[in-house]
Amino acid sequence: MTENTQTTASKTARAKSTKSAAPKTALPNFEAFAMPNVEIPGAAREFAEKSIEQARDAYAKVKTAAEEATDLLEDTFQTTRQGTIDFNAKALDVAKANSDATFQLLKDLMGAKSVAEAIELQSSFARTQFETLTAQAKDIQEFSTKFATELSAPVKDAVEKSFKPFKAA
Repeated sequence: MTENTQTTASKTARAKSTKSAAPKTALPNFEAFAMPNVEIPGAAREFAEKSIEQARDAYAKVKTAAEEATDLLEDTFQTTRQGTIDFNAKALDVAKANSDATFQLLKDLMGAKSVAEAIELQSSFARTQFETLTAQAKDIQEFSTKFATELSAPVKDAVEKSFKPFKAA
């Protein structure tokens, strides 16, 4: 009886291991849906690899161009911001100097003892103010020219850099 019990136990164990070893699939394996074992020709594989490499190169070039354009815009905005601040400071200095000169004229006119002295103060102020305004206009023109040059320099450099490969050819 012990042999019979051992034989039955080993048969039951084998049946359990056979059942658990079988893979469980949701759908039965139909031949109609099986993928054929197709080998891709070497030329097609080579074409696909070249296409992928070209796409990577194109992406790298576009990424580089976008980064350069972003840097150019950042440089231009920074130059514009600083130039505008400097220009406004210069304009305020000019306005302050002209206001101070006008108030000094009014103070001097209030202290004039005669009409002739007042006319002389007014004439002197007009001459001085004309010279001052001429110098101020020249200074602002020079500043504006310098500012425009600084503002266009990054754009000019970027354009020259982008056309450099065409000049070499």
